[in-house]
Amino acid sequence: MLWLGANAWLFLNTFLLFSTGQQYHYLYKMLGVGVCISRASASVLNLNCSLVLLTMCRSVLTFIRGTHVVSSRKTRRLLDKSKTFHVGCGIAVCLFSVVHVSAHMVNVVNFSSRYSDDFPALNLARYRGEDPKWIILTTIPGVTGVLLVLILLLMLISSSYCIRVSNYEIFWYTHNLFIIFYIILMMHMVGGVLKYQSNIEAHPPGCLRPNQSSAEQHVDDLEQLEDDNSRCKEDAHFEPHYPQTWLWVSGPLCLYCVERLYRFIRSSAPVTIVTVIRHPCDVIELRMLKKDFKAQPGQYIVLNCPSVSSFENHPFTLTKCPTVNKETFGIHLRVVGDWTERFTQQLLPQSRMDLEILPMVQQRAYPKLYIDGPFGSPSEEVFNYDVSLCVAGGIGVTPFACVLHALLDGWRGFRLQRLYFVWVCRELQSFYWFAELLCALHQKLWEENRPDYFNLKLYVSQVDNLQSMSEERFRPLSSRMLVGRPRWKHLLDEIGKSNKHKRVGVFCCGPKGISRTLHRLCNSARSRGTTFEFNKESFS
Repeated sequence: MLWLGANAWLFLNTFLLFSTGQQYHYLYKMLGVGVCISRASASVLNLNCSLVLLTMCRSVLTFIRGTHVVSSRKTRRLLDKSKTFHVGCGIAVCLFSVVHVSAHMVNVVNFSSRYSDDFPALNLARYRGEDPKWIILTTIPGVTGVLLVLILLLMLISSSYCIRVSNYEIFWYTHNLFIIFYIILMMHMVGGVLKYQSNIEAHPPGCLRPNQSSAEQHVDDLEQLEDDNSRCKEDAHFEPHYPQTWLWVSGPLCLYCVERLYRFIRSSAPVTIVTVIRHPCDVIELRMLKKDFKAQPGQYIVLNCPSVSSFENHPFTLTKCPTVNKETFGIHLRVVGDWTERFTQQLLPQSRMDLEILPMVQQRAYPKLYIDGPFGSPSEEVFNYDVSLCVAGGIGVTPFACVLHALLDGWRGFRLQRLYFVWVCRELQSFYWFAELLCALHQKLWEENRPDYFNLKLYVSQVDNLQSMSEERFRPLSSRMLVGRPRWKHLLDEIGKSNKHKRVGVFCCGPKGISRTLHRLCNSARSRGTTFEFNKESFS
């Protein structure tokens, strides 16, 4: 609401300024409402072009999120919406760019058709009736405006969900055009197309010029001419409108550049790949080591492998955090795209990606790898509720694997008293990714006489050729495995009955169908005074 209010206030305030401001009297008289709409939309664009940068300062957001200043859980959840806010600001930039360009097209036509002989300095056209297309292509604002529209169009198309999923590289490379976009944006106002009157006191708008009779004045100005003081003391002087874009953009742009420099220095030292483990269903596990690397459960890192691509960086959630006793950390990645396929070939060039139940460990010389992070995510809040429900779909289990590792390693000092864990997979083999972790945590809690602390449910949605986890060591999982899909409403009702008058944190990482259903149920469910707060982790 604050963001929408700021956009509305900027638009209306700027519109009224150009429509009623005395310094813009002659400009408004020439261009009409087009100049008001173009400048009002420009003000909104300035705001959103600055905010869209701030939302991508990941290190700054992670730092703010982890400080004691942000003690409210609601504030931290708001910071977790930075990606959603980034998309919202991007959509606002696209929409108001259409409004801005359309208004300026009208302005260019008016500059040509309403050429002012009385105030030559106010004109953009060189003569009356000049071709508007020629005006656009021969002025700095016109040329830069065309380039900005083209870049924005490329970024918009490549940001669509279908392109990000099918070819992430196109999205990555075109999105980095934002650097050129901001450079051109800073140049867009150079040229002084729109001008304001600088001598309003000596030349009140609409006054009678020395060589002009009252009969020549416009009808609207007749009342002013009745006063002897309506005579102009001097001719109107016009100056280019002061550029404001850099005032909005320079601060966030400098902050973003400083953060990128900090992240570059932090990620400049390559990590040591300890082991690479091949799991069933095309999942690779990396165990790595880096000096002075610290992370919290639920956070994620960004990987860069120069031998695959020097410029591409891909985020992966940590599935194992470094501890005092063991400094190694790990991630699980699924081979689903061009980058992951090439990266897997670098790690395991001789391996066959057949489905196997037991993981295979490969020992060899690994490619050079750099990581950036860690960065905060909604999954960090799992420990800040008395009761938490973690729902994972397939490889979406990775944010919660680190939480389970933390419980197994005996982390202390968190608020969590009970954890519900629901994992939905299409294939039975997918559960082998973390089968040993789940069994070890189950055994540990039974030995500590806390069997109710961890409530586990596993669902296999694909019933064709269904098998079972026949190994003796995986028996605790077999007894908690169900066929089909969860009945989410029934599940939330059961949790509400067992945790009356408590606030339950619901964390979801998986397909959109599951997250939408859970989000809707969390907003409507009020079982026995229990409140459900929805938190979503997203990979796309």
